[in-house]
Amino acid sequence: MRVIAVTALFIVSLFLTGASTGYSQTDQPETPSATGSKAFATPTPTPSPSPSPSPVFKRPASLESHFVQHVFHDQVAIWTAPFHPGNYEKKLVFPAVIGVAAVFATDRYTSDWVQTSGTLPAASRFVSHFGQAYSTGGIAAAFYVAGRLTHNAKARETGVLAAQSLIDTGIVTEVLKVAAQRQRPNTDEHFGEFFDGGSSFPSGHSSSIWSVATVVAYEYHNNPWIKYGAYAAAVAVSMSRYSGRNHFLSDIVGGSAVGFFIGRYVYRNYHDPDIDQPTPKKTTWLRPTFLPYYDGRMHSYGGSLVWQL
Repeated sequence: MRVIAVTALFIVSLFLTGASTGYSQTDQPETPSATGSKAFATPTPTPSPSPSPSPVFKRPASLESHFVQHVFHDQVAIWTAPFHPGNYEKKLVFPAVIGVAAVFATDRYTSDWVQTSGTLPAASRFVSHFGQAYSTGGIAAAFYVAGRLTHNAKARETGVLAAQSLIDTGIVTEVLKVAAQRQRPNTDEHFGEFFDGGSSFPSGHSSSIWSVATVVAYEYHNNPWIKYGAYAAAVAVSMSRYSGRNHFLSDIVGGSAVGFFIGRYVYRNYHDPDIDQPTPKKTTWLRPTFLPYYDGRMHSYGGSLVWQL
């Protein structure tokens, strides 16, 4: 049963790490000369074939108007990606397999560490609330509303992509929970059996907070406070589900991997690079101009001082 769970986590976490492949241009073959010499022969001019266009993702002008379409496209890409060999990076295959297998193999031992502590669950329950749907969804909504009110394109896009990533992750997480049916640590002497009517694997709180935090961190990668603050919050919420005896450590790792890779996938496919360009500062100079006037009939005179841009 653990082998099946390891395989499921491996497939879900690795397919989103694949690099996109493009079409490479092949060298033109040498044209032999009439005399058979390559050094002094004049090659016969041949029309060069037009290069094949590389497949690129076309980002629509409005993310909001295509939101449902994007979620559907993401789900198709997510569930079909494991069947494309090019999506697997060779450098990550063996470390991922070894790491995931080690976490699953030590679940009972790491769970015992938490069982012996009586102070962690109370604090963990408070922190874990930030991984609930109303919290993660509220973060995405806050970015979007702030972006619309302040005409901030980056905040607006962050809200849309965070919500899209959250929905994508929620669908994948629920499907995996139904497929794994793993018992929670506080059930059946914390054996963590699979296919036994449970809902422990993967952790929904971990996947949700990581999906939103990843989008925020990538959008504001130039701001270390926001970037590392988002990741720190995701780690805190994820580990609170482990210390609160709600999940095994492997459930946390699996949920975090799902949320991170889906968040990164959504950002890389739908991010508008134009909003990363710094807006030029508008510099204006006020130039004073004195305009005199004189009215001979009224015997009045004076002037006006006008400031012009």
